[in-house]
Amino acid sequence: MTTGARTVLQDARAVHERIAAELWNAKRERKAVPPVSRRYPEFTAQDAYVVQRALRTLEHENGALHAGYKIGATSAAIQEMFGVDEPDFGFLTEEMILGDGALLDPGRFIAPKVEGEIAFRIGTDLSGPATTAADVLAATTEVFPALEVLDSRIENWDIAWVDTVADNASSAMVVLGEPVPFDGRDLAAETMVFESGDCVQTARGSAVMGHPAESVACLVRILATFGAGIGAGDVILAGSLAGAVDLTAGSTVRASFGSLGSVSLSTSST
Repeated sequence: MTTGARTVLQDARAVHERIAAELWNAKRERKAVPPVSRRYPEFTAQDAYVVQRALRTLEHENGALHAGYKIGATSAAIQEMFGVDEPDFGFLTEEMILGDGALLDPGRFIAPKVEGEIAFRIGTDLSGPATTAADVLAATTEVFPALEVLDSRIENWDIAWVDTVADNASSAMVVLGEPVPFDGRDLAAETMVFESGDCVQTARGSAVMGHPAESVACLVRILATFGAGIGAGDVILAGSLAGAVDLTAGSTVRASFGSLGSVSLSTSST
């Protein structure tokens, strides 16, 4: 067992809080930190989520308000891109959510990427280890075309699964298009054209665990293991339909959906 691993076991709370503070400062100072997984090679999923919870506490203590959750690594494209093989989740705050057409300063991030997703507005509390996609659809009031801006506070995106979990699932910002009242439409068949410069990707909602609502149900089941759930009014990102693209200065990124409309963001040139 390494010295770092013994430190986690012997003084876990201090280590968790120190890493959370590192990640919180890294976000604000735009300066990445070394991978947690290398410094503490025996870090477990539980350790990583405890760090994330401490990071969330820091955000809330500094004025951030809860807005919802994201679930990540729910499509083969993203699992292959980042070398992970199971979903993770992170939290969203109100300050992270922007409206369609948002203009972002790339200098506020470290190494940003963007994904095209479908987002859900949940109208009633959802919890429990037996939650299904049908339960999610029954509780959904609105859906949105969405772009998630990722940004790793880990150096060079050198991430193992525990790194991205600790780092709030690498989430940075969310841009939501106009809400569409949910009327039972088939979100698995929903098409997306994801454009960034010369890069054009197409995908269907079924790329996300067979159905985006199954992804949200998976999130609820994971939250249940922590004694938590989704609250009424929460916004939930169901995961990227296609591969993420780098977000560069002076660029525009757009996701256009078959029936949900479109959403875009752009970045300033400096």
